[in-house]
Amino acid sequence: MPKPTKGPRLGGGPAHERLLLANLAAALFTHKSIKTTETKAKRLRPVAERLITFAKRGDLHSRRRVLGIISDKGVVHELFTEIAPLVENREGGYTRITKLGYRKGDNAPMAQIELVLEPVNPKPKSAKKSAAAAPASTEANEADAAEQDVAVTDEDSAVVDGTSTEVPEADAAEQAASTTEAQPAEEAATDAAAEADGTEETPASDK
Repeated sequence: MPKPTKGPRLGGGPAHERLLLANLAAALFTHKSIKTTETKAKRLRPVAERLITFAKRGDLHSRRRVLGIISDKGVVHELFTEIAPLVENREGGYTRITKLGYRKGDNAPMAQIELVLEPVNPKPKSAKKSAAAAPASTEANEADAAEQDVAVTDEDSAVVDGTSTEVPEADAAEQAASTTEAQPAEEAATDAAAEADGTEETPASDK
């Protein structure tokens, strides 16, 4: 009889081994925790986690793949509707093996395999990642401030170009000063013109 390619063979042959692992997986999904030998627990772990991966997909093809291994429809329904949502956010590691010592009768090493259904806690960020994130945030804030300054300067340029009807205070002061300087010059010009007219008219009156 050829030797198995991976791990010890369970049962009398390959078909018997597949049935044995399928029954162990069905018991695990039903009771969420079972006690068996350490060798069977180690061989059951990859089979059970593969079936849970199919259940997380949730489509019809995956359900048929699981039904090809576990023939009990009630167990498959419980796997897809109850177990899969609990491990939706977990990326692998759906089972846990705990060693229990040795069995009294034949001194076989025993172990308990159970499903890990606890909610996943996010990992704390390391100091290096937080330190690298801080300069990135400061650079982003500086870029936003620069964009705001550019927007303000664009608005000022639009006002100077004449898009706004408001006159700056400095321009109003310059216009007022120019008008006050122009008024005395105009008055002097009119006085000079009047005097010139008087000097020209006086000889005519003497004649």
